[in-house]
Amino acid sequence: MDRDLWSGLAVFETIVEAGSFARAATRLGLSASALSHAMRSLETKLGVRLLDRTTRSLAPTPAGEELLARLRPAIASVAGALADLGNARERPAGRIRVSAHRVAAIYAILPRLADFARAYPDIAVELVVDDGFVDIVADRFDCGVRHAQSLQADMISVRISAPVPLVFVAAPSYIAGRAAPVDPDDLSAHRCLCYRYTSSGIVHRWEFERDGRTLERSVRGDFTTNDIDVMRDAAVSGLGITCLPLPHAALQLADGTLVEVLTGWAPTLAPNHLYYPSRRQPTAAFRAFVTAMRA
Repeated sequence: MDRDLWSGLAVFETIVEAGSFARAATRLGLSASALSHAMRSLETKLGVRLLDRTTRSLAPTPAGEELLARLRPAIASVAGALADLGNARERPAGRIRVSAHRVAAIYAILPRLADFARAYPDIAVELVVDDGFVDIVADRFDCGVRHAQSLQADMISVRISAPVPLVFVAAPSYIAGRAAPVDPDDLSAHRCLCYRYTSSGIVHRWEFERDGRTLERSVRGDFTTNDIDVMRDAAVSGLGITCLPLPHAALQLADGTLVEVLTGWAPTLAPNHLYYPSRRQPTAAFRAFVTAMRA
């Protein structure tokens, strides 16, 4: 529709509703002369007189009445759409797609989601668990969750967890009849369960920390997997020694199906960070999600 024509129709409807040019001008924030000019232009375009005007009265002509009858539902519909748009800005809604590694998904994100869902019932969350590298832009994720040292420089990041302690563990059945390792060099005599990164194919090198020293060792990988749950369950079965995030072994340590070895040598992972591209324009829903996840 002609923009000037639509503007003129809105002016016409306001003048009739207000009952005078002066009151309509106040409502629209325009001068009475500007409204008079707009009405003359509208009537010229339509080729019909829409208002009967005298010094004391103002009323729509029969043609103006008929036009108003058809115009008002359209104006009401537009006003409703604008109101809905305003409500949408005030009430966050939409879908958030998140890529996270397994431990962050279970221990940093899930514990906060129930409260988030109650606070924002119109926001849906899709959580895709992947321990490998994920290009969140190419794969159309709103954000990712990884350890701080894994983040790219052009990402905005928000910490969502404390540093994550690791623990070296084995099943009592594996330790039985063997000398439990107390030093990293003792591992040469033990079966070690290792983790391979899916995206790079690299086998994780074990790190050890004590008294401010950090050591790195390539251990004998008698069993290798790309799944942290499988690695934990393999340790529970008595297959060997592995290194796990403490939260992922807490239940097994509590019930005795795993025991700690190499006590005092386990390092700590950097905190988990939620990250997204710096050029992204966050929606209200995404801002609400980031705030809810912030540690």
